[in-house]
Amino acid sequence: MRLRSMIILTAAAVAALLPIVSAQVGNSRKEAADWPMYNRNLNGTRFSPLTQINTRNVARLTRAWTYKIGKDYTSGITGGSEMTPIVVNGVMYLANAKKVLALEPETGKEIWNYELKNGNPTKRAVAFWPGDGTIPPRIFFTSDRKLIALNAYTGETVSAFGNQGEVDMVVSYDSAPIVYKNMLLAGTNGNPGGTRAFDARTGAKIWEFRSIPQQGEAGTETWGGESWRNRPGATQWSFSMTVDPQLNAVYSTYDAPGPNDYYGGDRPGDNLYGSSVVALDADTGKLKWYFQVTHHDLWDYDLPSPPALLDITVNGQKVPALIAVPKHAHMYILNRVTGKPVFGVEERPVPLSNVPGEKSSPTQPFPVKPPVLARDSYKPEDLITAADTNEEHAKFCRDVVERSGGIYNVGPFTPYMYREEGAKPYSTVLFPGSIGGVNWGGTASDPSLGYVFVNTQDEASIGWIEKTPPGARGGNGYRRQSIFGPTSRFQWSEGGPSGNINGSGARAWPCQKPPWGHMIAVNANTGDIAWKVLLGVTDELPPAKQKTGRFSMGGPIATAGGLVFIGATNDKRFRAFDSKTGKELWTAKLDMSAHAVPITYQGKNGKQYVAIVAAGASAIDDPAPPDSEALVVYALP
Repeated sequence: MRLRSMIILTAAAVAALLPIVSAQVGNSRKEAADWPMYNRNLNGTRFSPLTQINTRNVARLTRAWTYKIGKDYTSGITGGSEMTPIVVNGVMYLANAKKVLALEPETGKEIWNYELKNGNPTKRAVAFWPGDGTIPPRIFFTSDRKLIALNAYTGETVSAFGNQGEVDMVVSYDSAPIVYKNMLLAGTNGNPGGTRAFDARTGAKIWEFRSIPQQGEAGTETWGGESWRNRPGATQWSFSMTVDPQLNAVYSTYDAPGPNDYYGGDRPGDNLYGSSVVALDADTGKLKWYFQVTHHDLWDYDLPSPPALLDITVNGQKVPALIAVPKHAHMYILNRVTGKPVFGVEERPVPLSNVPGEKSSPTQPFPVKPPVLARDSYKPEDLITAADTNEEHAKFCRDVVERSGGIYNVGPFTPYMYREEGAKPYSTVLFPGSIGGVNWGGTASDPSLGYVFVNTQDEASIGWIEKTPPGARGGNGYRRQSIFGPTSRFQWSEGGPSGNINGSGARAWPCQKPPWGHMIAVNANTGDIAWKVLLGVTDELPPAKQKTGRFSMGGPIATAGGLVFIGATNDKRFRAFDSKTGKELWTAKLDMSAHAVPITYQGKNGKQYVAIVAAGASAIDDPAPPDSEALVVYALP
């Protein structure tokens, strides 16, 4: 019998250890006060240990200060900034349309700013590297193909990094890198798709993983006819990575293969590693395992948000879990060591495509638990009526169905069907649509509860597949089309003056009956829904009809105070929910919608703050006051 070695400490030895222990406690408190990266931590839980703001007093939150960030004309469908600040060592860092900024987190007073002469900074956050003892801390961000380093103290470019503070990454990435050890982990928004690691000290590239395998690599057998050659796509959305330092593993997610998200006749097979979560060795970039959430993707059902890493307890056993939620709103709870499903996944038959030359996958992976988190089917009786909203909205939607030649849907993963020239017209309605039941906002988690929080939306796309006309650009012989054009959504804003799907005005309403959006908590220990509540209201409706739920772009955070904070919805609200029950405890009205991930932190004055960027474009028929785009910060009185 082997005895474990035993250490007996003398009183003097204990006394000698006390300063070290005290320093560790001090560091722990300082780290608890910060929000040092986009997801707060490498495991992507977005969980803060702060408790000053809690379920008992959150209703008293008031606005502490506001910083006008200016209009961001570079953003996509939200029409404004999606920035999430970070707070490290008593300084807040963020970017607007042209500048990277350092602010006092207690007041919003500017410490320094760095203005780009050309291009625009990172869309959703910046990154902090603490230095290595001889090199001062740095702020990193990207601008198209450039990876840029600034001195965190002064905001000046770091001449020793790359070429006078800049590295040409060759492929663009519209996001800040993930900082791990002395590495900067970056994805690609251009081709070729993949994940790369750069040295935070010099900018030198350390390794690269190609998300579409190359000759001789595992995975090429899933690309019939060697269609992996020169294949675009399988790129990374912003912040699509998390890290487990104990396993030294990087978890990356990739989008659908190109060049056409909706037609894959020229790429037969499952098409790895498109629409997959992939585990890589952090030091080498070598593949550990993968899990594909959508085979031969024809729906744009990719993974726009990073997976969360959470330790759960299943039947009394500790399980190192990974939580991934693609656009089709199924939640995959995997063992992050092996990639195997914790509660099982079934390959179930799905409708087949009728597009010439297309060989759609006969099955797709359905988790046994939890159930799908957003609407994934449609029936004729689901069409909106005047009793649900009003006659103007209902008539618009009836006309859409009639002009489309009828609506076709036969359940989850219904593909866009082929409309042959001269044939009787009809349109596929796809639930979730291309915006997704879940989008880049992703999840937050409470490790003490084992709950995972996610905002979902019931949004649909409509259309059909047709041959690409001679001389038309793009695609690969076939394209998606609808009565509204190539990009089409089953909602009132289509064809109207408001246009933008996230407009806060009267036309951003879906054509199916409410509810249109939810906030959901999943108990990852059991795979069950812990609670589900409506997220968002429609102010233009009479009070009895206003609780509809809304579209949401952006995501939640969770705190040890028992709270879940979220903006995201296009109803100009910032909310706090009880993490155990889902009860809405606090709501603040904003000048603009907050399509971003919020943060919470503790200032040097001991106060806990909650902050969010509210800059989502309003509809033409509901304009926001001038200069409304702002970082809005709340605290207890």
